[in-house]
Amino acid sequence: MKLISWNVNGLRAIYNKGFLDNFEKLNGDIFCIQETKMQDGQLDVNLKGFKNYFNYAEKKGYSGTAIFTRKEPLNVIYNIGIEKHDKEGRVITLEFENFYLVNCYTPNAQRELTRLQYRVEWEKDFRNYLNRLDKIKPVILCGDLNVAHNEIDLKNPKTNVGNAGFTDEERREMTNLLNSGFIDSFRYLYPDKQEYSWWSYMRQAREKNIGWRIDYFIVSEKLKEKIQDAKIHTEIFGSDHCPVELLIDL
Repeated sequence: MKLISWNVNGLRAIYNKGFLDNFEKLNGDIFCIQETKMQDGQLDVNLKGFKNYFNYAEKKGYSGTAIFTRKEPLNVIYNIGIEKHDKEGRVITLEFENFYLVNCYTPNAQRELTRLQYRVEWEKDFRNYLNRLDKIKPVILCGDLNVAHNEIDLKNPKTNVGNAGFTDEERREMTNLLNSGFIDSFRYLYPDKQEYSWWSYMRQAREKNIGWRIDYFIVSEKLKEKIQDAKIHTEIFGSDHCPVELLIDL
């Protein structure tokens, strides 16, 4: 099974400007996107052979997630059941026969770290949510998790210490998630590989490959032997992120 995750930074902006071609090229069985930046009825999405599930933020033009899947799920869960976290359209969970798929757009700590305290609260509550699911059946988590976990995961770690996405608090929460029974699929297969999934629009960062790896497929430890490959599609443009892929035998 091939799974794709991509923060598209505005689905309406990209939909008729390469998204459909890339969607077909990537040829995923399940395609998860983050940062749709849209409301219900603002875009007629017609992907032949796919079921569509959208979670919209209350705030217009902000956040939002979606999943397109060839296989119809047994159940669909929107959000994580905690009111303070459930207004920004950040999580969709699909339940299948032998696993849960969770698509997540993690809150950004923002400049000046104005949302860092909230971010830590989110991380703890979201981890508890994942752990509850994992007790029922294995979990595959994907999305823009807005953290570079280790120094290898960004081009300039020394100058970014303490910045949003590379604070001690955010990195610690990712460590806590992995220690609770999960695997970073890309790092599991490629412990020394330096590839990035996000680049700033400033200072020609993408052309110079000054990037961060903040888009992930995180899977339950019980699935690690089923991981076949993990890829970062740096050749695909259209957003400040590129798609990431998980190939897994399910």
